[in-house]
Amino acid sequence: MNPIAAVVLLLVGSNAFMTVAWYGHLKHRDAAWYWVGLVSWVIALPEYALQVPANRLGYGHLTATQLKVIQEAISVSVFVVFAFFYLGEVPTWRTAAAFALIVAAVALVRT
Repeated sequence: MNPIAAVVLLLVGSNAFMTVAWYGHLKHRDAAWYWVGLVSWVIALPEYALQVPANRLGYGHLTATQLKVIQEAISVSVFVVFAFFYLGEVPTWRTAAAFALIVAAVALVRT
């Protein structure tokens, strides 16, 4: 597999875990904050297990800056999908415009 494709897949998985850890509890407002924190930490552990290898694999093929910008674009993409399907938040034209600017940032840093 192409190393950059592997990095992107690892980052997508990493961000999926982190998004659930950070925002999954919002539908469970009755849960105690300490349980939410503990569960979030447990969910976040696989995020770290994917993020670190992604950065180690990608560095050398990409700069650290490129890795970070790509990670941020993936993070926003994963969040928009999560917010739509899990939280029921419909993206607006402003969401699309913001995403277009992030994609432009990725293109700019990749050149």
